[in-house]
Amino acid sequence: MIAFLTLELSIEAAHSLKDKRQVVRSLKDRLRAHFNVAVAELDSTGLWNRATLGVVSLSDSRAYLDGLMKNVERQATRIANNSGAEVTDSFVEFV
Repeated sequence: MIAFLTLELSIEAAHSLKDKRQVVRSLKDRLRAHFNVAVAELDSTGLWNRATLGVVSLSDSRAYLDGLMKNVERQATRIANNSGAEVTDSFVEFV
C-alpha cells in the first residue's frame, strides 16, 4: 500500500524566491528526518508565497499509513507555522 499526502502551503512571510526555498527546504528536511518519508516539492511555480509538497510512504498496513500521514500533517502544520507559513489544504490518497 502507498500513501500520498499533498500539502498546500501559503508562505506569507516570503518576499522572494529565496525566502520560499528556505521555508520549503526546512520543512522537507525536518519531515524526512523525523518520519523517514519521501518529500518533494510538486508545484515549483514562480510564486513566492505558494508551494505544494508531496509526502509518500509505503507499508503493508493501511492503518499504519493513515496514522503516519496524520502525524506528518500535524508536524508539518507546526513547522510551517513556526516558519511564517500556513498549511492551507491537505489530502491523502491511498494506492
